[in-house]
Amino acid sequence: MSDIYIRHYEKSDETSVCAISADTAFFGEPVEAFLDDRKLYSDAFARYYLIFEAPYAWVAEASDGVVGFLLGCENTAGQQERWRSYIQRYVLRNALLNRYKLGRRTANYARGMLNSTLRRERIEVDLEQFPAHLQIDVRQDHRGKGIGKRLIGAYLDQLHYMHVTGVHLDTTSHNIVACYLYEKLGFQLLGSRINRYWSRWFGYQIDDRVYGMSLR
Repeated sequence: MSDIYIRHYEKSDETSVCAISADTAFFGEPVEAFLDDRKLYSDAFARYYLIFEAPYAWVAEASDGVVGFLLGCENTAGQQERWRSYIQRYVLRNALLNRYKLGRRTANYARGMLNSTLRRERIEVDLEQFPAHLQIDVRQDHRGKGIGKRLIGAYLDQLHYMHVTGVHLDTTSHNIVACYLYEKLGFQLLGSRINRYWSRWFGYQIDDRVYGMSLR
């Protein structure tokens, strides 16, 4: 893997990171499966981290450019407050100004996420023990090369250096390869709960999963 370089995110990587994020948003496939506008997805998720949590972002660079990334933060409680404020001030404002394409797929997804919130399906994490979190994505043509493992390794080294007590991540039972990677790296399953939205979508049970690792 000498042709893959793991490094901190730089502002010039923004376009590539947002593109990979949107291209892999639907369980490794493009976001258009469940949203009408990929810019909406990029603005709501990837771009937030690149603006407010950039010190914790890592990229994997190959000869053809950025092929994977890791986004995270060291204090999830603070991140959640910043993210909610960002969504209200920027993303919702753009939506009200008709700067996104909002169609049937987006409405169905928003309804599904709202119902999940009302049913309190989200798995609660002990943020005292596991304050940091991460998410990774790798371009489809570069999967299976150990890039995810190296990105996580670089981020864990950073958290160790900062004396962060622990880290967690969200995934689903549908991401079998990702779950295997996390478990192999030493993450432990903290909780699992059925996701009714994705279970209806695929026609069989999909569980949300949260994995955590203590860094003490």
